[in-house]
Amino acid sequence: MILENIDLATLWPFAVGLLAAGIIAGILAGLLGVGGGIVIVPVLFHVFTALGIDESVRMHLAVGTSLATIVPTSIRSLRSHAKRGAVDKEILRVWAWPILGGVMFGTIIAAFVGGQVLTMVFATLALAVAFNMAFGNENWRLGQQMPSRTSQSLMAGVMGVLSTLMGIGGGTFGVTAMTLFGVPIHRAVATASGFGLIIAVPAAIGFMITGFGVEARPPFSIGYVNLIGFALIVPMTVAAAPLGVRLAHAMPRKTLIRAFAFFLLITSIRMFWSLLS
Repeated sequence: MILENIDLATLWPFAVGLLAAGIIAGILAGLLGVGGGIVIVPVLFHVFTALGIDESVRMHLAVGTSLATIVPTSIRSLRSHAKRGAVDKEILRVWAWPILGGVMFGTIIAAFVGGQVLTMVFATLALAVAFNMAFGNENWRLGQQMPSRTSQSLMAGVMGVLSTLMGIGGGTFGVTAMTLFGVPIHRAVATASGFGLIIAVPAAIGFMITGFGVEARPPFSIGYVNLIGFALIVPMTVAAAPLGVRLAHAMPRKTLIRAFAFFLLITSIRMFWSLLS
């Protein structure tokens, strides 16, 4: 048992950290359409590291558990945005199947690569996202309307693969892609909450299946989904998501986006450091 030699009294700071991460993730899910995984994955990675969980399964557990937590968060966020009429149903319809195909491909890749590969993928893409958030311009455009259906399908498929490997909802890449083609930011954020649901459900199931019977997993894990992390994070994300939605419609985003970019930068550096140490 992974936790046999750990004093349970020392675990409460980790539980508090997970609860706090759930609140932050829920707010970000509604505010930025990022599904929360971009926060949850690094938190889980460091918690699992502190608990001495084997490196061979650590990142897979962080990614799989994160994907599971995104399911209820995305449902709550999508419903809140839909009530405001902000979701672009046409984009969701066009992107849904390519995203699903990308998720399936990403799940297969994750089953055959080591934890260091997943850590490298997350750290690299998190760094790219951080620089885009910090220095990107919301007025940048590749076009004034969405491109052809073929181009949209390609973007959606790639997003499905990368989001699955990172354990995040589709908002991190989807919002950027949509706004580059003229979709208003609030509509892009609302629509991206639907991407999170399309990605998280099959991806979480895939991580459960591919991790079934793998050794060195902690107790209370179904495949690569840890139920303790899920139970602590989900109530907070579900409760906090509507607050993020209200903030998304009521406050300027520049300061928050840059602060979040700094968080991603630090996370990326720490993950790169863990690969070298």
